[in-house]
Parts: sequence; structure tokens; C-alpha cells
Amino acid sequence: MSEFVEFLHEVFEPFGPIRSRKMFGGHGIFHQDLMFALVADDELYIKADVDSIPEFKRRELGPFEFHAGGEIKTMNYYRAPEEIFDDPDAALYWAQLGFDAAVRAQRTKAKKTNK
Repeated sequence: MSEFVEFLHEVFEPFGPIRSRKMFGGHGIFHQDLMFALVADDELYIKADVDSIPEFKRRELGPFEFHAGGEIKTMNYYRAPEEIFDDPDAALYWAQLGFDAAVRAQRTKAKKTNK
């Protein structure tokens, strides 16, 4: 585990316990077994969806991008604002925003599965 990922346990302490898991060449960050953030190249990205993407765009925080098959792909994870590393209230706000998006995604997935 990188020092940066270890540091996130301190950053997100106001939000509650988190765990990390290596995946996709980075780390998934989980709370209550839902992935609400990811770390790639020691950059933190927060899960987003149609309800929360406007907040990221308003702050000019771009999506996580990666190269696959000669194309640039994006995921619904957006760069975290720098202030979360110094401000516990900001860390709590953005963690909750990502967690809420993860909860909504899980509900949508469950609805599709039950049809």
C-alpha cells in the first residue's frame, strides 16, 4: 500500500472507517463495502453520477481518464479537490458525495437485476 493510500485513512477519518484494495493498477477506496473513490498514480478520484457530476464540473475537476485500445476512456470518478487533504469538513463532504453516488449505483444495479 502506498503512503498516499495510507494517508487517506486519516483524511477520511471524519467520514468513518475505510479500506483499500489494489485494483486496476491503483487502489479502490471502500466504505461499508461500497467503492466511493479510487487512487491512480497517487491521485484521488471520487465516484460521481448524474446527480453529483455538476458539482465536480462547477469546480473544474476532471474525470479519471485512461488509455484502452488506442482511445482515451473515462470513468465516473472525478478528481478530488485539494482542500480535502487539509479540511476535515471538506473531506467529509466529498466522501459523502462519492458514497451517495455509490449507493445510487448499487440501487440501480439491483433494480436491473430484479427485472
